[in-house]
Amino acid sequence: MSTRRSQGPPGPAAALNPLPAARPRAHNPALPSADPRAGPRTARHRAITLRRCETIPFHAPFHAPFHAPLYARLVRYGFRKHATYVWGALAGAFTNSVFGVLRAYVLIALWEARPGLAGYDVTHAVTYCFVTQAFIGPMQLFGGGLDVPERIRTGDIALDLVRPASLQLWSMAEDLGRAGYLFLVRGIPPVLLGAALFGVVRPSGFAGWAGFAACFLAGWAVGFAWRYLVALSVCWLVDDRGVQVGSLVLTTLLSGMMIPLPLVPGPLGELVRALPWAAMAQAPADVYLGTAPPLETLAFQASWAVALLALGALGTRAIRHKVVIQGG
Repeated sequence: MSTRRSQGPPGPAAALNPLPAARPRAHNPALPSADPRAGPRTARHRAITLRRCETIPFHAPFHAPFHAPLYARLVRYGFRKHATYVWGALAGAFTNSVFGVLRAYVLIALWEARPGLAGYDVTHAVTYCFVTQAFIGPMQLFGGGLDVPERIRTGDIALDLVRPASLQLWSMAEDLGRAGYLFLVRGIPPVLLGAALFGVVRPSGFAGWAGFAACFLAGWAVGFAWRYLVALSVCWLVDDRGVQVGSLVLTTLLSGMMIPLPLVPGPLGELVRALPWAAMAQAPADVYLGTAPPLETLAFQASWAVALLALGALGTRAIRHKVVIQGG
């Protein structure tokens, strides 16, 4: 005998709700379940997983692996970016050449009055003058060259910090491309002009050129690390103009840009030659002239580059926790 009840007329609740009753959904093990005993794919586990995933973009850049193709493309991008301003680079080369000639005549008068000063002869002094003039653009001895301060002021630094790449290495790769372009366009013409007007010395053999190239790259690395620290100061100071002026004074006086650092006498001269600014211009210039051993000079530059880059990495980590953006 069948026990199924016959369907009668709809009740009051069914009359008020014209939608059909929802059919029970078949169980799918791939979907979250409200039952806490339903295994690892529970709703609570899914919520914890989502919360963990939301924090990944803020920590992934600091722990991101080194991607050589990415940074190689950034170097190429930095080169092409500055290659668009070819007339500005040529104007800078002309300015560096003119001031190089003026500096050369001053140094010639000084060395004619004091022959053998600082272990240089007149030709070495003139060569030093034009080589350091060639360093101005690639090593950015007058400061700047990085867009980090402007991105901090506009707030775009927030996007840079969540990229799957290190902000410091990203900026360093772009700056390497910039330095390569300015070395070709702004660095070589002053040296060629000095060779044509006064005559200059050159490194001897392949070993001399290789040592100079290595020390030049190390000097650029020290210069970038210092400029990066100056740029990061905007996170706490908002305005970096005072820091930039102080950096300009220190770099101009202590890098050997104005006069060769061996002219500074006594313990003060030894201190000045041991500071990081000497690794930017004086050290590679001495290797070019052959008056300093390349390996010892490179070790001195590398030690300062590692120390300043480590400080930059700590500063980058610090601004992830607190970044002051002007106007917001």
